[in-house]
Amino acid sequence: MDKVAEILAEASAEAVEPRFRALAAGEVMEKAPGEIVTVADREAEAIISRRLRELLPVPVVGEEAVSADPSLARAIHDEHAVWLVDPVDGTSNFVAGRPDFAVMCSLVRSGRTVASWIWQPTTATGYRAELGAGAWRDGERLTRPPAPADPAKLTGILKSRFLSPDRRRRLEANCSAFGEISPGRSAAGVEYPDVAEGRFDFILYWRTLPWDHAPGSLLLSEAGGVAARLDGTPYRPEAPGCEDGLLVAADPRTWELTRDILLSD
Repeated sequence: MDKVAEILAEASAEAVEPRFRALAAGEVMEKAPGEIVTVADREAEAIISRRLRELLPVPVVGEEAVSADPSLARAIHDEHAVWLVDPVDGTSNFVAGRPDFAVMCSLVRSGRTVASWIWQPTTATGYRAELGAGAWRDGERLTRPPAPADPAKLTGILKSRFLSPDRRRRLEANCSAFGEISPGRSAAGVEYPDVAEGRFDFILYWRTLPWDHAPGSLLLSEAGGVAARLDGTPYRPEAPGCEDGLLVAADPRTWELTRDILLSD
């Protein structure tokens, strides 16, 4: 666990942090319509991937590698174990000079996330989790504080970018039953810790790319929270294309309450 945390922090120090608010012309590219990538993403992923393979020689499924060759994502299902890597989660924030970004990875065995790491460079904060063994922030055990029982006092995030217009209108209307609702911080590596530490009580995601959600879902689950599909199925990393919703919440009661309100007619 410590070695992987070192790999992320060192790759961040070498390839990411020197370019924060210092990206040169030509170091930001569009890899797909509306999706950007930087030289920091690509260099950090190369460093992390090489060092993870040295630590445990199984396939690495990295966000930027899959962008170049989508077939690499099949390893999530085809291989007994894989590393998932998101070299700069929150690239749009990174490019804009906003501090909400993270460097993340997770280890998946037989379709389950068994360990995860999140490094937030601008605050030098490290999160890690191990299946069945707990979640930690900077070496201290992390336990999700209780959420309010009153829906009107719950705070949450609704990620609406990938929703259909009709579904967006329905969900936004139902959110009036809650307290403060935010559009989010554009980085799962910041948002999941926010729920785990009590700054938000729930998040509804729609697109669920595995390198975005495997790290944080395990962190939250091991801290006492819940990460599940809308039918109640526990989250498992899937190859890109699974976009049927993911609700994460402070605890089982809050998850059930939030799901029922969000999906009400």
